[in-house]
Amino acid sequence: MKILTDLHTHTVANTHAYSTLMENAVYAHKTGIEAIAITDHAPGMPDGAHRWHFLNQPVLPREIEGVKILRGAEVDIKHVDGTLDLSDDYMAVLDWVILSFHKPSCEDIGTKTQRTECYIKHLSNPQIDMLGHCGSPIFDFDIPAVIDAAKAYDKVIEINENTFNIRADNIPICREIALECAKKGVRISVDSDAHFCYHIGNFTNAISMLQEIDFPEELIVNSNWAKLEKYLNSRLSGKKFI
Repeated sequence: MKILTDLHTHTVANTHAYSTLMENAVYAHKTGIEAIAITDHAPGMPDGAHRWHFLNQPVLPREIEGVKILRGAEVDIKHVDGTLDLSDDYMAVLDWVILSFHKPSCEDIGTKTQRTECYIKHLSNPQIDMLGHCGSPIFDFDIPAVIDAAKAYDKVIEINENTFNIRADNIPICREIALECAKKGVRISVDSDAHFCYHIGNFTNAISMLQEIDFPEELIVNSNWAKLEKYLNSRLSGKKFI
């Protein structure tokens, strides 16, 4: 199982990350990664990038050092009523938007039912592309219902390498999510969540878990650039990589 793109990376636009976009692209090229998404945290996080960081991303080239660059963001759910920390008009200029729960930026985590409804609501939003590292027991939800919604709206569920390094209590739920995606034919993306360039393209633990459960490789949307580009340009959301 080989993954040649990385759809969750951070830069020094977030102060708890340590590499520039150029450093990320150079390292990705060096290690054979074909494409990366720049997905810094939006303003709701304590060190989230200013909203202009996202609005201005069309100035970025489509390729740096031979690596395809997807303009993106990691957007947070601030409240289970559906409030996000980046509005649709800012997300509309981006190629790849990850939707996540983070305790530091969430003002009300609500109940399991409310979180489930919140995820389903946002999966119907054309600006949202993927649910990020959604295995936290703090933010648990009705897995079958949300995976059904991801299927209906042709959205992606992330299997996040960083979970295996810093969120060990999330691993059992991540496994359950992956099994449900396999069962229902829902696409996943395997990502590093890199906060330093050397972590880009490192998916060792995530791949090991997927191999253990015999996860079908055809459902991994980011196996290579050709496969990812085809998905980007055929999504029900209507967003295109141009």
